[in-house]
Amino acid sequence: MSAVVRQPDPERAGIVRDSLGVGIATGLYGVSFGAVSVASGLSVAQTCVLSLVMFTGASQFALVGVLAGGGSPVSGAATALLLGTRNTLYGLRLAPLLAWTGVRRLGAAHLVIDESTAMSVTRGTTAHARTGFLVTGWSVFLLWNLFTLAGAVGGQALGDPRTYGLDAAVGGAFLALLWPRLGEPRTRLVALLAVAVALGAVPLTPAGVPVLAAGGVALLVGVLSRSER
Repeated sequence: MSAVVRQPDPERAGIVRDSLGVGIATGLYGVSFGAVSVASGLSVAQTCVLSLVMFTGASQFALVGVLAGGGSPVSGAATALLLGTRNTLYGLRLAPLLAWTGVRRLGAAHLVIDESTAMSVTRGTTAHARTGFLVTGWSVFLLWNLFTLAGAVGGQALGDPRTYGLDAAVGGAFLALLWPRLGEPRTRLVALLAVAVALGAVPLTPAGVPVLAAGGVALLVGVLSRSER
């Protein structure tokens, strides 16, 4: 019986490399959340549980931001929930693409975040989509929780992480992911409209709503484009 020799898959290797890069860049930012959370009044244990269980950075920052501003835990949780609704839309797109069922689908649901979605939805095959999703999701999860603990423990010494420009890391990572998809004038126009709507909503709406409003621009353009066909 001859052994089956697997041929190298350069595309898969590239997906793993890029996914690890995104995972490291995003995971390191967990130190910022840990420091901000402790500065907002949460304990180290509460901060770590948030990263383990909630595991969606934007919602976590929204929650501690409301608490730091004097808001109630209920209003903070509602804001975080509102901001996290986008993950439901991600799940609707990812479910048929990743094609997992049962326990594996349930486990994968915890890794549905912006980064793992972005690194999987553009793949041409299910295998490559799973590779991008798992490598990105697990690397972010492990590093995010590790650096959340580091940031929470060292929060007092670190001070406000925004002083060091760490708050720009996530925005930069998202821009790097988005940039290759802005090659057409139509997509650039949609992006500019979404930015304008988000900036206009910032002073008028609670945290999280501007992001949803910006996403609504893309949905509206998609619906109108389909009706014209």
